[in-house]
Amino acid sequence: MDHAEQRPVVASETQFVGRVWSVRTDTVRLDDFTEVVRDVLVHPGAVGIVALDDSDRMLLIRQYRHAAGSMLWEAPAGLLDVDGEPALACAKRELWEETGYLADTWHVLVDYWNSPGGSTEAFRCYLARNLLPAPGGRPPGAAEECDLPITWVPLADVVGSIHAGELTNPTTVIGALAAESARISGWRTLRPADASWPARPDRA
Repeated sequence: MDHAEQRPVVASETQFVGRVWSVRTDTVRLDDFTEVVRDVLVHPGAVGIVALDDSDRMLLIRQYRHAAGSMLWEAPAGLLDVDGEPALACAKRELWEETGYLADTWHVLVDYWNSPGGSTEAFRCYLARNLLPAPGGRPPGAAEECDLPITWVPLADVVGSIHAGELTNPTTVIGALAAESARISGWRTLRPADASWPARPDRA
């Protein structure tokens, strides 16, 4: 299994500070003879939600992604950008804010580093089931979230579209494949919603 092992940082310089993340340059001592310089995107982390209805249809939203120059069908997701907010609370809030749905049943589906070679972004994806519309529906969004069309797609069809290269958002890809694997196993591999999160123990 993976385990944390921090090598000594002998020098560090912040290169850029943005609204959400920053970039720093670290000089890292790998061993007694080797030092390397690495640029690191400092990211607050994020959560995603694979929301399934009673027919195992997956709830997807369509959102413009400027860096990709694309409109992408995605699982709901959001940044851990509220100080002290637990990851599960963030996931519940994001599901409501982006889709207008609530869920009675939550499990941890999969944890991963989004780009471990150059980013501190730790990502936790939840499985949400027993869905119901929130009273009052979805709250008004801003910017790219002003208009978020939603659709319900059978999980098997989402997986097929992933294999065909038609769906490319990482939360959608990783979350849907993990959900299909868990479904085939009878959901026995799911972890409780409050399972420990070694990458972000402060948010579990």
